[in-house]
Amino acid sequence: MTSKTVYLAVYPTFADWETGHTTAHLAQHGYAIRTVGPSLDPVSTMGGVRIQPDVSINDVHPGSDADVSMLILTGAELWDMGDELAPFARKAREFLAAGVPVAAMCGATAGLAREGLLDDRAHTSAAAGYLAATGYEGGRRYVDTDAVTDGDLITAGPTEPVAFAREVFGKLGVYEGEVLDAWYRLFHDSDLSAYEVLMAAEGAGVE
Repeated sequence: MTSKTVYLAVYPTFADWETGHTTAHLAQHGYAIRTVGPSLDPVSTMGGVRIQPDVSINDVHPGSDADVSMLILTGAELWDMGDELAPFARKAREFLAAGVPVAAMCGATAGLAREGLLDDRAHTSAAAGYLAATGYEGGRRYVDTDAVTDGDLITAGPTEPVAFAREVFGKLGVYEGEVLDAWYRLFHDSDLSAYEVLMAAEGAGVE
């Protein structure tokens, strides 16, 4: 079991449904999930859930903390309503520069596009046109698929929370190979045969 930290960005209009699979299974495998907000003030999600951030974005420094494993950025209406969330995109740049993975969904991908982080990396989002509207220069690297991993960057669209989780688990080594495939088939396709693979792996002590 690991004791490493994954930062989950939380901000007003945070899209609740996008990271439930990801954070639940990371926590079950020993990762500490710490919520990081614009400040320490409580925020309300798109679903009306009130969250008290554990830490402010200004106090997160991946290069100086060897226990940090990933930054997760979810969608939010605010990504398309101005620059209020730009500090999170800039923090993503800091994570990537430090060699720490970043995973972004939906509107967060537009934030990364505006920051120039998708210009030279394969990526996906809600739609190619959505990112093109940001004026970014990475359109040639857009991939029309459920989720994409390119080096330390993971991207996905708003309707792919299971594929997003799959990429995160694969990147962090939570599940691998046929076990990772079985996890995806169980939660995405309701394939009950995949459950047997997962239980067999758990019994053998394989993650």
